[in-house]
Amino acid sequence: MTTSRRFPNLTNRQYARRPLLRRSGRRRPPNRIAVAVAGPGAGETGTTAARFDQVVGSSLAVESARADRPLTPLPEARAEAARTMDRASELGPVAGLLADDSVTEVLINGPGPVWVERNGAMERSPIRLGSYEIELLIERVLTPLGLRVDRTAPIVDARLADGSRVNVVVPPLAVDGPSVSIRRFPRQPVRLSAFGPPALVRALRRCVVERSSILVVGPTSSGKTTLLNALSRLIDSGDRIICIEDTAELRLFGDNVVRLEARPANSEGVGEVPLRRLVLNALRMRPDRLVVGEVRGPEAFDLLLALTSGHGGCLTSCHGADGPAGLRRLATLASLAAAPLDSDRLEQLVNDGLDTVVTTGRIDGRRMVVSVDDLVDGRLVNRWSAGADRRTGRPPC
Repeated sequence: MTTSRRFPNLTNRQYARRPLLRRSGRRRPPNRIAVAVAGPGAGETGTTAARFDQVVGSSLAVESARADRPLTPLPEARAEAARTMDRASELGPVAGLLADDSVTEVLINGPGPVWVERNGAMERSPIRLGSYEIELLIERVLTPLGLRVDRTAPIVDARLADGSRVNVVVPPLAVDGPSVSIRRFPRQPVRLSAFGPPALVRALRRCVVERSSILVVGPTSSGKTTLLNALSRLIDSGDRIICIEDTAELRLFGDNVVRLEARPANSEGVGEVPLRRLVLNALRMRPDRLVVGEVRGPEAFDLLLALTSGHGGCLTSCHGADGPAGLRRLATLASLAAAPLDSDRLEQLVNDGLDTVVTTGRIDGRRMVVSVDDLVDGRLVNRWSAGADRRTGRPPC
């Protein structure tokens, strides 16, 4: 005679004939985790694996927090559970900051407080990180991407799964400890109307429809990448777009899009694929439009050659205080690959390749378009400016 493993005092036959709870009139108590996972309308829509992991993980964390301190109030236990879940996630303690839609940048200056940019203003967050936590965060971000950072290669650029850009600098270059800068991009597409009034939207729409080659110029964190994404919404759906970036950040709209990303050298110093090579290769991929995320080096020369050979309708960006400064910078970058050419020839190449310069900046803490200028015979002719709208009494947004 064999006994049941679950009820040793019952034989298998007795266990099979046992009265079920529902038959005895008693009801099983509802499973709190199952109810939380299912939510309202569970019988209609079911559950998802993501929600199951989220709710089960947080519920177990709450139970663990209250088990350590039974008298802990439930709100405090939930806060402790949230911190536990954040530490277990890929981004550790800063995961909660990146979940906040009002946060656009998370900056770690070494051991100490974490700074954030929220709604265009810099502020100190209540989170403090030690050296070990920062190193663990860096490892969690870089390891899945096959990247590394150490004393021999102390600078690295990476991106998160949601497209956020990450820059890491470690000692000996970072004197006060590892530095991490995370740039978040909006979850929802930003439309051109967010950058200015209807007059600006009409001016930019006309530039894109007429296949003007557009250079977006602005200082750091002025909305250049976000504006390129918004401009891409105006491109005809039938155009084949080749997007080239140093670090993939753009999320272009359209079905016929090819995204290329440069690759740094590995630990042995081989395998590098620079942006310039991708620009040259893109010309063999039958592009209707080229989109170069940001020009930072000698690839500017190859891009200008492509624009002067019939590949119009390009979108690109570079750093600059204003339109003239951006054009001078573009010519300087092109000279890195075309040393034999004098400055006059390079300036002529810039004038022939580009049609429109859009300048971005911050107005009252908001990322806005400052001006739209047409490049005509080497001169910038203003088409629209935020200052003109202000003089006429119309706000820039």
